[in-house]
Formats: sequence, structure tokens, C-alpha cells
Amino acid sequence: MAMQSDATIDGNLRSSALADGWLQLLAPAKLNLSLAVLARRPDGYHDIESLMVPVSLADSLHLRAVDTPGTKLAIRFGGRLAGTAGAVLRRDVPADDSNLVVRAARLLAEEAGVARGLEVTLIKEIPSGAGLGGGSSDAAAVLRGAAAVWDLDWPAERLAEIGARIGSDVPWFFAGGPAIASGRGERIEPVPGLPLLHAVIACPADGLSTPAVYGRCVPDIARQGDAHRLAAALAKGDLCGAADAMHNALEDPARSLSADINGLLAAIEAAGGMRPMLTGSGSACFTLARTHQEARSIAARLDAAGWPGVFVVRVGGSGVAGPVIG
Repeated sequence: MAMQSDATIDGNLRSSALADGWLQLLAPAKLNLSLAVLARRPDGYHDIESLMVPVSLADSLHLRAVDTPGTKLAIRFGGRLAGTAGAVLRRDVPADDSNLVVRAARLLAEEAGVARGLEVTLIKEIPSGAGLGGGSSDAAAVLRGAAAVWDLDWPAERLAEIGARIGSDVPWFFAGGPAIASGRGERIEPVPGLPLLHAVIACPADGLSTPAVYGRCVPDIARQGDAHRLAAALAKGDLCGAADAMHNALEDPARSLSADINGLLAAIEAAGGMRPMLTGSGSACFTLARTHQEARSIAARLDAAGWPGVFVVRVGGSGVAGPVIG
């Protein structure tokens, strides 16, 4: 059965205080409604332009300050990733120093001169290796949470600068809602006024390597400006016009690396999805829907076809306020 996520969509990483000094934060997934790769940079990264939006599928983190330096990370799985059925979606989520949560906390402690440490429980509901930004969102969440429990009076902009050293997507998660990312991802332009939408996200069994996908991408400067045109169409409520402006430069490279991507995109279209496309570097694909019921119907068909990770989500701005198309 498709997993419907009812978490609040909140690019500000909604948090709440718990007992015994614990802080809980939600770390939302994201979709790339457009992704143009404009040029290859001398530093090995690429210049991009992407309209990215938060969705109601989210990881959650429970953290608290401890006197011992370092970060102790425990990982649990929830939602569609829990239990035996979720094993195919869990993939590799390390609990050691290679996890972005640990790297982000360590870098913040070094920059701020903090001697205390963190205890973190990460509850994963966002599949990894899917292009949904789960690792980057978790890193942004722990930067906010660590700053709070370590009593650092740092603005979001300063934390985002730390995040940019962890991963190109991390600064976007400080935007507070839909925003266009450019440069290598560190330049963020908020996009107000987008309507609340519905979407279906589907994942194949296997993930994809971001470097491998980018390695097969051919930059195209002619796509510059697509993100702004798409945002304008969505703001007018023109979902059909928006679909015409949606494009992901990494989709063809991903197709060349994984036959599952071809099959999944075809399955979403056969299930009634409009303009199905890859998000990020994949392997997750998605389609926007006019109504919640339409999204549920598409998801049910994909479930019946045997795709392992199907999610019905809300897409849009901070919170759930705003008009709904459809």
C-alpha cells in the first residue's frame, strides 16, 4: 500500500522540545521540479539551476547535548522503510563518521569551539540514494538542532555556510520553502506564492550514484531560466504549462545507468501520471497530480504493479497554507 505522509511541509525543519533535554526536528525530503546543468566547474562540481520544493515525506531527528565530545548516532527506520518489507529501500545508511549528520555536527563544533557533544537518534523515512535529499536534509536539521542545544546564537545564513561545506544541497534546506538553487547549489533564491500541490513519488529497488550520473551529463546553458519560467507557471495555477517547463538534465544519464528508471517512468505514465520525471540524480521518480484523490489512484496502480517504494505526498511552501490546484 502506498505510504501517505502527513508530516507538515516545512523547509524550516519544524522542531519541538521533548523531555530530558531532547529536541525533535523534522527533516523534509525535496523534489527537483526542474534541474538544469549549465556548466562543469574547475572544482569538479557543476553549475546548476533548479527549482526545488519541500514535501511532506520527512526523516525525524531526536538530539540532545552531552558532556562528552563527539556525536553518538543511532539509526532507526520508520514509515515505508520499517520492517521486512522496507529492507529493499533502506540501502546503506552508515552510523559512523561518513554519515552527513556526524560530519555536520563535527564541523559545527570545530567552527564554534564547542567542547560538548551530541546524542542523536535518526529515524529514516526517506529512501537513500533516491535524489530526495534525505542526507542533506538530515545534515541541515542537525546543524539547527546542535546550534539550539549548544546555545549558539547563529543565524540560519551562517549555519547554511557550514552546510555548504558538507554537501551542495544542504544550504537549500535553510530556505524555508520552495526556492531556486544555483551556482553549485549554494546560492538560494526563495520563490514565494507557489500553490500547494500533490505528488506521487516512486522508488525502484536500487539507488544511483550521484557522481556517476553527473559524470554522464552534458551541460546545456540554453536551459538557464527554466526554473523561473516554471515557478511563474505554477504561481498562475497553470499545471499543464508547468509540466511543459519541467526538465531534469540528469534523467537521460540516469536512464543510461539503470533500466529500472526507464521502467518506472513508463509505469508512472501508464498509471495516469502527468509528465513523470526523475528527481535529482535519482533513482526516485515522481509525478504531480491535480488532486489528492488522483495522486492516491496513481499510487495504488504503482503499488499493484509491484514497485517497492510509493509515497503520496503534499508539495509546496512552508506549512500547509495556500491554494491547492485541482
